[in-house]
Amino acid sequence: MDFEREGYARARRIRRAVYSLLSILGVTALTWFLVSREPAVPAVDRESLWIGKVEKGPLVIQVRGPGTLVPEEIRWIAAATDGRVEQIPILPGSAVTASTILARLDNPTLGQEAMDAELQFKKGVAELESLKMELESQVLSQQSLAASVQAEFEQKRLETERYEALAKVGLVSDLELKVLQITTSGLEKRHKLEQSRLAATESSRRARVAAKEAELEQTRSLFQLRRKQVASLMVRAGIDGVLQETPVEVGQQVRAGDILGKVAVPGRLKAELRIPETQAKDVRAGLSAAIDTRNGVVTGRVVRIDPAARDGAVTVDVALEGELPRGARPDQFVDGAIEIERLESVLQMGRPVFAQTERTVGLFKLINDGKEAIRVPARLGRSSVTRIQVLEGLQEGDSVILSDTSGLAESGRIRLN
Repeated sequence: MDFEREGYARARRIRRAVYSLLSILGVTALTWFLVSREPAVPAVDRESLWIGKVEKGPLVIQVRGPGTLVPEEIRWIAAATDGRVEQIPILPGSAVTASTILARLDNPTLGQEAMDAELQFKKGVAELESLKMELESQVLSQQSLAASVQAEFEQKRLETERYEALAKVGLVSDLELKVLQITTSGLEKRHKLEQSRLAATESSRRARVAAKEAELEQTRSLFQLRRKQVASLMVRAGIDGVLQETPVEVGQQVRAGDILGKVAVPGRLKAELRIPETQAKDVRAGLSAAIDTRNGVVTGRVVRIDPAARDGAVTVDVALEGELPRGARPDQFVDGAIEIERLESVLQMGRPVFAQTERTVGLFKLINDGKEAIRVPARLGRSSVTRIQVLEGLQEGDSVILSDTSGLAESGRIRLN
């Protein structure tokens, strides 16, 4: 028969309580240790980083953009009339003069219209000459009649003066004098009437001739237009230069206004740069630029800025002032840098990845002889393509990590291996 020992159960309960309390305290201490412990400093391979140094000196503010060389003077040759392309005697890349034929068109209807217009014009010329002769004859007849009446009137007037003198001495009766005076008066009225009729005939002749000449001029204009349209079937370059392209084919039907060719003046090229619209706000006419043709750098000056942005870029025209390198030609790809401003003696460094101007950013500055780096706030100022101004947070001689550190956003310190 078993007997429970007195006090044994009570001691066992006490030991269990102590063990539980010690376990709780251990877990609490471990938790506190893990929470309060600083995170491990991440290590980064130094060879994978782009490290720059803060320096003091002049800073050239530039904006860059790709572009192409384009001729300063381009002429687009358009069809002056409808027609079918019959021949293209010259190919793109060939040198042309103003009289060089780029394409020959055919339009039989236009040729017939030109012939009809020529016949109408010749007919009008003949009718005008006939009308002039007819009206001239009428004027001469009227002049003859007016002269005859004038002569008769003058004769009667002189005779009346003689009768008046004779009547004063009684050699002519009053009745005879009266009859002669009436006859002379009638002739005077007729003379005036014939003179008025002659003036009216002259005025009518001029008016009819003017009307016929206006009609003839209209016919002449139509004839000249048709003749010019027929001549325009021979499409000419119009300027001396190089044929850039001929966007039509033999047998193709074209309409008036369709482009048949593009001629550029060689040697007179400019650069059309595409500057990102976020950087184009500081670009203005007159700024100097450098154009890299990949075969040499040519200086230039901004002459025009497109008022509208297209596909996130603004087109800027740069007139080239230096001599172009050999091999430069239209549509050649180039890179351009436009100098916006030059700052003298400022703190600067290489432009960090994703850094923006006039912003405060966190950058890793190297410490402990480059073995570690700590994140420091730095206020940045104006920027160029590869350089940026430092306003606050860094000193001359500081080494800074410029490469992308977005993966270390939660770290305030890193170790460099």
